[in-house]
Amino acid sequence: MDNNQVHHRIEELVKEEQELRDSAPDQAKLPARAAQLRAIEVQLDQCWDLLRQRQARMRAGDNPNDAQLRPADEVEGYRQ
Repeated sequence: MDNNQVHHRIEELVKEEQELRDSAPDQAKLPARAAQLRAIEVQLDQCWDLLRQRQARMRAGDNPNDAQLRPADEVEGYRQ
């Protein structure tokens, strides 16, 4: 994925997240909705990580296309 594709995917995920948050909550579907939101958050974290990897590689003079989407458990395990 190039930077434009990553940005496009981030925009899609943000839109999907906003639609879920804006929809009227159905009490019976709250657990599924929470799981969907969590999955979107993880995908967003992966996309942002990929974008940061690509930018770091460009700054270092390396090929940004060598950056790869990291597994969710790796991305979610970062300390801030």
